[in-house]
Formats: sequence, structure tokens, C-alpha cells
Amino acid sequence: MAILRIFHYPEPVLKQPALPVTGIDDELRQLAADMAETMYAAPGVGLAAPQVGVSRRLIVLDCAGKEEPRQLITAINPEILDREGESCEEEGCLSVPEYYAKVERSARVTVRYLDLAGEERETAVEGLWAVCFQHEIDHLDGILFVDHLSPLKKSLFRKKYRKIMEQKREQL
Repeated sequence: MAILRIFHYPEPVLKQPALPVTGIDDELRQLAADMAETMYAAPGVGLAAPQVGVSRRLIVLDCAGKEEPRQLITAINPEILDREGESCEEEGCLSVPEYYAKVERSARVTVRYLDLAGEERETAVEGLWAVCFQHEIDHLDGILFVDHLSPLKKSLFRKKYRKIMEQKREQL
């Protein structure tokens, strides 16, 4: 396994809709394993293939608490079947480091996907799991969490993010 490079805003791969996975092979399984290792090392609770430069509909998630055993989900070609309720939680993103904002999402979602064995799964989730599935599936559609912000907040984000990135470069 390997820790992969995480692409950061405004890399073009993050804005492109990802291509569906048409077959599950050893290469895809290795990518999923590397993505999981990268997510845990970052640390994060979710990672989509476009975030590591691969335009494929593949995500990994693990929203288990720090005191809980790992609950890794690898989802191929995930899609949201149903949404319920409203939630407005602060989100961050491994591709938009050091920036957080409140985003409106559905409180509960039902998701269908294939697992690494090619079995179709359907799961209903809420709370952090629901937010994470929505966030990562957005990545597959070329949408970042900051795209959900109002025009004023997007403008403020761009200014603040530029400063964050300039400070990072100065530290190097």
C-alpha cells in the first residue's frame, strides 16, 4: 500500500465529473487500499478518487469515532437514492486544507453502491456518515463543499484560502 498525493483546490481534476467504474480488478482494489491508507494518514473520514488525481467513481469512508474499531466502507459508483431532513454542519476537506464552513445537507440518506466484491449494497445512514457520503459523492460530480456556499461566502473563501496557501508556501 502507498500514501497517495492529495490534490488541492483549484486543481482541475477536482472539478471534473468522474467516470463510472466498469470493472473491478486488482488495479481498482489496490487504488481503494491506497486511498484508505491515505485517508487514515491525512487524517480524514472520507476520500474520493478525484482527490488523488483519478477520475473514477470510487470513494472510501470511515466515520467511526477514535475509540471505535475501524468501519471502512469502499463504495464503487455510489448514488444517493433518497434524502430526508436537513442538517447544517461545519465541513472541511482534505483537498481544501485548513478551511472549514457550514454546509446544508440532508440529515439522512439512502445510498446504493458496489463493494469491492462487486456486490450491490444499499445503506441508510445519518449524522456524520450521511454528511460524508454526500460530500464524497459531490467530489465524484466535480463539486467541492465550498461550491455550496453563498456567492459572498465563496468570495471570502477565495481571499482567505489564498492567504492560507501563501502562508504555507512561506513556511516551506
